[in-house]
Amino acid sequence: MDRRQVLKLGVGLAAAGVGANAQSRRDTSASKPASKPASKPAPTKPLLRKPPIIDTHIHLFDPTRPGGIPWPTKDDAIYQPALPHRYEQLTRSQAVVGAIVVEASPLESDNDWVLQQAASHPTIVGMVGNLVPGSASFGRQLDRLRANPLFLGIRYGNLWDRDLAADSKTSGFIADLRKLASAGLSLDSANPDPKLIRAILEVSQQVPELRIVVDHLPALTLPIDSNALKQYAANLHSLSQNRRVYIKLSQVPVRVEGAIQQDLAYYKDKLDRIWEVFGEDHILFGSDWPNSDHVASYSDTLRLVQSYLATKGPVAEEKYFWRNSVAAYRWHPRKPDQPKG
Repeated sequence: MDRRQVLKLGVGLAAAGVGANAQSRRDTSASKPASKPASKPAPTKPLLRKPPIIDTHIHLFDPTRPGGIPWPTKDDAIYQPALPHRYEQLTRSQAVVGAIVVEASPLESDNDWVLQQAASHPTIVGMVGNLVPGSASFGRQLDRLRANPLFLGIRYGNLWDRDLAADSKTSGFIADLRKLASAGLSLDSANPDPKLIRAILEVSQQVPELRIVVDHLPALTLPIDSNALKQYAANLHSLSQNRRVYIKLSQVPVRVEGAIQQDLAYYKDKLDRIWEVFGEDHILFGSDWPNSDHVASYSDTLRLVQSYLATKGPVAEEKYFWRNSVAAYRWHPRKPDQPKG
């Protein structure tokens, strides 16, 4: 039994009913005038349009700020200002109408910096900030930041030398996550591996009312050991039973022998496994811009997931590109072209 079969067996879910097949699209043309009275013409199908896009995972930073930034470092290819106007220019030709900023700094003060950037750019519908549950300042900072409707939650995982599995067992951590849930805010993960998936599952069991968003799951490296693979699959399946858990199909593109792999068939099996486990109501789009520039351009990243979603049908496309983000983050439109949940 190969690893793919083991994962499918461990998850033990059927794909039936998960996603609709892509529907055929056709144009209709007007008929020529009839020479005699004709029966009432059949109604024509409206043309299907691509859904508006809410990008649930971008980063903002500015290395020209006094004091610099903690990430990215100066030797990084993306070390240049990543600000709202640059993102807006980049996505202007796409169907992207809004974005959620995910923190790229461990500094509490940078929550305010991101909110300041977002204030004058209604393309930004919210931000996922940085606070440390269990810390002395958590409750005070949470109360302060939640007063801003653009503050949607916090991120915690394999980032900034943090360890959710260990940290969630420290004094006050789970109590603070309950405060987060009571405030109607969400918890994002960061850079998943099998250990983090297990830790997220344990947190979700302790705080079942908390909305959790797991980022970058397509980039997770599967265990080689068959028993570890089965355990990972079982944990993922258990996690999917909590209907407040969402998954980002982010960090999807990869390079093969130095070139971007653009063939959908290369990715389809992996994406299908995630789709089968979590279903079309719990999967979101996130570009990971500008971190994604390390691998692929924004247009290539978007084109790849659009081609995959085209196989799922227009209802699933709409859910993936914006409807599910409303359920996961509870964001509100800030400009007319942003859809209402």
